[in-house]
This record gives sequence, structure tokens and C-alpha cells, in this order.
Amino acid sequence: MPEHRFVGNDGCADIGDVAVVVDVLRAFSFAAYALAASADRLVLMESLDDAAAVVARLPGALAGKDGPPEPGFDLFNSPGQVLERSDLGGRTVVHRTMAGTIGAVAARAAEHLYCASFVVAGATAQRVRDLQPTAVTFVITGDGGQADEDLACAEHIAARIDDPDANPNPQLRRAARAGERLRRAVELGYAGVHPDDVDLCLDVDRFDFAMRAVDEDGLLTLRKG
Repeated sequence: MPEHRFVGNDGCADIGDVAVVVDVLRAFSFAAYALAASADRLVLMESLDDAAAVVARLPGALAGKDGPPEPGFDLFNSPGQVLERSDLGGRTVVHRTMAGTIGAVAARAAEHLYCASFVVAGATAQRVRDLQPTAVTFVITGDGGQADEDLACAEHIAARIDDPDANPNPQLRRAARAGERLRRAVELGYAGVHPDDVDLCLDVDRFDFAMRAVDEDGLLTLRKG
């Protein structure tokens, strides 16, 4: 069984060969739903300005972000919104969030880099298990490395690497408590949040693919893998 290490976005300097970057609410749940909706790839960005610049030079690309909508950005960081759209097929989504995509960029030196949430937990664990690593670094992206929903998901994936039949319910309960903040945002009418987002983010193993991030022409690119 590999050693499991847990760090925040600022702890990626010595990331190691295998890393799993976790953002449950909502970056890497959104990414999984987008890929399941036949998006060709996601390009993960560190800044909004760079995201806008990349979109401008990629024909047909869509821009996504978290927080409130802004001109030039077509997508919210919302799985629920993805399910209501029919125009993602074959397109590139250039995505920037305040935690998840920044964590992925910070960890891009890893030889094998996966981005994950509960919806791809089992597939991610299987891909990592197949690599037979001696150590796996989990990057907890939210709240400066303290987001309990991300830590809970990372701990569940780590458990699934060691035991494919590990029970997700204890970790799901923790993530659901964290999700109440997002539900409250829906009640307050915040833009960019869908009423179904929390439930969609906590649908364990909804998808049978993992998401691997690799450099393609200088862009950190996320695809099914």
C-alpha cells in the first residue's frame, strides 16, 4: 500500500510522481460533468486574465469560472448548469477557479497528475492503484488546504486505493455538512450556483472515468484518462 500525503496548494514544491488534486465543491465535479457531456478537454488556468487570453486564441472555446458571472465567461463552476446545456460537445472549456484549478497548476510537476472529486473517486483510485506507486500526494485545494469536503474526498480515494470496497458514507456526511454553505447561497439567490449542485457533487462514482492532467503545448489540459 502506498504512503498517503496530504498538502494544500502551497505544499506542492516537492509533489512527487503521483498526485491527486481534489476540489469537490465544485471545480473537479464540474470538470467531470463537462467531460461526460462530451467536452473535448478542459484547460486549467491560474488567472482570469490568462484564461480570457487563451479562449481568444482557441476557436470555439468556452470560458468558465467560479464566483459571479463576468463578461466573456460562458460557464459557471456548476454541474447543474452543465446538465442544462447541449453545446459542449467537442469543445474546449478554459476553466479558472479560486482553489481547484490553481491547485492543479501548482501540482503540474507530478509525472502522473489526476484531478478528482467524489463523482470520479473509484475510477481515480483504480488508475492510481494500477500505477503501483510508493507514495501518493493529495492536494486539498479549498480553504487553504483545510476544506473538509476536499479532505474527506481525498481520504476516501486513499481508502479506495488500499481497499476498492471502502465505504464512502462517513466522508460523504462530512462533505454534505460543508455543502450547506452552497445550499445557503442558492437560498440567497446568488448567481452561478444551481439548486442541484451539492447533490450532483456528492454522487459517488457517477462516472467511470478518471481525469488526468497533462501539459499540451504549454497548457495544463484535463481529459478523461
